[in-house]
Parts: sequence; C-alpha cells; structure tokens
Amino acid sequence: MPANGMYLVTNNGVVMFDTPWDTTQFQPLLDSIKLKHNKNVIMCFATHWHSDKTAGLEYYRQQGIKTYTTVLTDELSKKNNKKRAEYLMSNDTLFNVGQYSFETYYPGQGHTIDNIVIWFEKEKILYGGCLIKGAEDENLGYLDDGNKTAYAATLKNVQKKCPNPNFIIVAHSDWKNINSLKHSLEMAKKLKRNN
Repeated sequence: MPANGMYLVTNNGVVMFDTPWDTTQFQPLLDSIKLKHNKNVIMCFATHWHSDKTAGLEYYRQQGIKTYTTVLTDELSKKNNKKRAEYLMSNDTLFNVGQYSFETYYPGQGHTIDNIVIWFEKEKILYGGCLIKGAEDENLGYLDDGNKTAYAATLKNVQKKCPNPNFIIVAHSDWKNINSLKHSLEMAKKLKRNN
C-alpha cells in the first residue's frame, strides 16, 4: 500500500510530516532531500501511531532529527510496540520554523483515536494523513483502531479549523482532488448511520 508523506523546506532546514513505512527508504529520503534542496531534515512529525507514519521515528532520532508525536500517539505506540518520538505534544501546538508556521491539530477520533492533522493557515494547506481519504476512495479504509461513530464529527471539526484549503494532502490516495475532505465526511456520515 503506497503512502504519501510531506516535507516543508524552510530557511532553517526541512520539516518532515510522517516517515516512510519501508525501512529501506529512511536514508534515501534524507539523501534525496539533501541533494535536491541542499538542506538537512531537522524535524519530523508522525500524525498517528500506525507504522506507515511512525516506522522511521527511531532512525531519524538517531540521525539527530527532532521527532514529535502527541502524548496519546506515544501511549499507543508504546502499547503496540511501535517506534516512538523524542518530543511529545500534550496540546495542539503552533510551530514557527524559518519563514513558515504550521499548527498540529487534534480534531477527535476517526481513523485512529489519536490522529492529528497539520494546518498551514497562511498557505491554506491541510495535511490530513490517514484521517482524510481520497476523493475517489470507496470507503474510509482500515477502521479497527478507529472510531466509526465519532468519525463524521471529527471531520466537521477539521472543516471548522481549516476552512477553504487550497490543497489537502491525504495518505493513501491522489491528493490533487480538493473534494477529499467533503467526500470523506459523506462516507463517515454513512458509516455512522450504519453503526
């Protein structure tokens, strides 16, 4: 299953959102970023505890990269024997890195009970991770660690917090279609009705 991540190139270095899943990709990703932008990755955020987001956290920490998750993600990572971050966020947090700022936001339970999104308010870019599915997707994917009843309300919280995004980056689908959030909400409403 392919998984999208995202990185932000700033004057101070590169910020990575979610790690590769495949262990053979950890270093090549750092190398290609360095080659392309002549900058090092300085921070890495994982948006929930599943391995497609956290697998590289330990490796990147060993490379001197500051790694971040929420306290809840850390608890679930520990419980499920997944890789853990060095720095823990107990609340939604605004980060200023170089010329950019972004906010980590916990909208509620959905794909997992700990999923967060990243919001770039100025640029209107929403990094939705696995919480938001692609506009072409037929279902909300794997939900055994999630909350089917709360999913719709959680996506409504994302809509309120992140109005009119120019781009929505989703984890496992094409992100070029801006209707992904709306489509995910429709699927989540159906899911709630069927539960």
